[in-house]
Amino acid sequence: MEAVLFDFHGTLAQVEDAREWVVAAAASCGVPLERMRATVLADRLLTAGRAGGPLPHRVPPRLAEVWSDRDLYPHAHRAAYTGLAATVDAGIEGLADALYERVLGPDGWVPYPDTAPTMAALRAAGVKVAVVSNIGFDLRPLFDAWGLTELVDAFALSYEVGRCKPDPGIFLRACGMVGVDPERALMVGDTPADAGAVGAGCAVLVLPPAEAGRANGLGAVLDLALPA
Repeated sequence: MEAVLFDFHGTLAQVEDAREWVVAAAASCGVPLERMRATVLADRLLTAGRAGGPLPHRVPPRLAEVWSDRDLYPHAHRAAYTGLAATVDAGIEGLADALYERVLGPDGWVPYPDTAPTMAALRAAGVKVAVVSNIGFDLRPLFDAWGLTELVDAFALSYEVGRCKPDPGIFLRACGMVGVDPERALMVGDTPADAGAVGAGCAVLVLPPAEAGRANGLGAVLDLALPA
């Protein structure tokens, strides 16, 4: 393999613990939350829908349009997820926006422990690396903060490319960005959408999801991508 294309969420990093997410966002609004209230509120917000998952149980009709466009336009991504959070009456002014802002920054995510070693091994072997994500905001500041930017050759983000996985177009764009034929690229993800890379001619590895902070099997990429 001459290139590895990585999904972001659930493959390279996971969102922070939901209760910690709520506590941090509330604190930025000037409201300290005790453990029980934070747990209950986190459960309600997860049911409503959180950027980074899980998907909402129900999308209100007034949010249907921005929800369908959330990974194509930054304004739609923000409107969709702040709108979903606002359906939960938390009694904290500005909480919906604070929750969303938390997701935009590196503190709202936890890279998997095998992310950096895997990417570094690929770089050392001369294998190109691209991040391919259905996302409505820029991931580059997160990689900058984690010290991983130098290990990434290209970012193919849906809102910039104008295509969302499983559309083969986003995978083809990623391959073009790193100058590698799709037949020489491996797509690594954790959902059926990532397997859409098969339609672009790429090989695919789908990993099981893992909780934040736990290794998720990324080391298997090296067995597939690097010569024995």
